[in-house]
Formats: sequence, C-alpha cells, structure tokens
Amino acid sequence: MPLRIAFNDLAALRERCDMAVVRAADDDEREYEEGAVVPCGPWYSLTEEAGRELAAQPGTPPSTLVEVVRPPMPVGDALDDVATPMGDEDAQYLGQALAKPGMLTTTDNYRDGRLIGLHLDNWDKLTYGRKPFGRRRLALNLGPGTRYIVFGDLDAQAVCRAVHPRDHTRRHPHTDDYRRHVAAGSPVRCFRIRLEPGEGYIAPTEYLLHDGSTEGADKPSAVAFWLGRWPYGTLPSLV
Repeated sequence: MPLRIAFNDLAALRERCDMAVVRAADDDEREYEEGAVVPCGPWYSLTEEAGRELAAQPGTPPSTLVEVVRPPMPVGDALDDVATPMGDEDAQYLGQALAKPGMLTTTDNYRDGRLIGLHLDNWDKLTYGRKPFGRRRLALNLGPGTRYIVFGDLDAQAVCRAVHPRDHTRRHPHTDDYRRHVAAGSPVRCFRIRLEPGEGYIAPTEYLLHDGSTEGADKPSAVAFWLGRWPYGTLPSLV
C-alpha cells in the first residue's frame, strides 16, 4: 500500500508539505553511503491532485498510516513516560537524535558516521507478508529548530516485488531494495512535511522509505522517538 496520510484539511497539509523526486547520492558526496537514496530538488508545493492521491482511503490499515500530530510534551526530562497515556503499555522509548541545521537527510550509520539517506527501519524484522503490520513510530520535535520528515511514496512491498519478482515472498524488504530500484532509474516521489518544535508524527517507518531533514533550517533540532501500536486518531491531528 503506497504512502497514505490521514488528514482532515487538504489546505492545512499543503501548507506544510512539499514534493520532489529521489536520486542516488553522487560518488563525490562522500558523507553518504554508496547508493544512498536522497531527495532531489527543487521542492515544489504539494499540489491538490497529489494531496488527494495521498489521502487515506476507507479500509486503510492504521498500521500503514502517516499522521501529523501534536504529541504530549514531556514533563522535565521524563521522555520515557510521554507515550504512557496513549494506550499501548508496551510502547518502547528509542531515544533522541540531534541534527545540525542544513542537513538534506539526518540519519547516519553509527559504525562509520556516513549518512544512510532515505531508508527503512527494521526494529521488528518483518518478512514480506508481515511488513504492513509492524509497529509505528512516534516522533516529537524537541526543537529548538524546525525540521522535516521525508517519505517516499512507494511502500516496501511494492519495491521488494519490483526488485525480486521471483522470490519476493521469501524476502525481508530492505533499504537496499530501494537503492537498487533507484539505481535502475525507476522513479520514486518523495514528500517532506514540516514539523515545528512541539509537533510530530506517527508513521510506519518499517514500511515506508523515510528520513529526517533540516534543510533550510537555521537552528539545530532534537527529536525523540517511540515505537508502539496506536489506533488512528490517538493524538490530535495537525492537518
């Protein structure tokens, strides 16, 4: 199932969402891993047509939905407890990530520090058939700067089928599938959603190509993450 965003007001989504395509990182972009998938500007404002294509459809499983939300703010440093009132007693706090301003993408490989570009998470280690049913990730922009979350519009199953047409059902969809897909010249659109301090998202980051971005920001920003299983509408929507 492709990228689907839950929203009530298309104009509100368009005000904070831009669209572009992706490309493979150039050989001279040594800060990136080989073959990393990155947004390729320029960014354009989300069109009404594209916004309607992103709209959640009746019957869309909540586990595959993106929601733009206002999470509970932590009391002091008690980040572990932020997700507690949301109803999943097994929700897992993953920690924080700090990004300096002006980063096209923000996630690096902890082994060597190189940026990995747009990617799939793999906390739940799901096979092809189970990939749409992973936990979703809650993110909260702690500031002080603005940041974006960037999503690709092709889901992990679709890309796995395209790259491994004969044995995709036995695969674990992986970031490398996207890298092969993009390197072969196959088009993938991406969408970035602006998040001010205190704003966040709930998204299936095991299922959708994604990464953070601070492109154009003039301040660093920290973001906190949790994993859990939350019904649609658990938190107030910003769109």
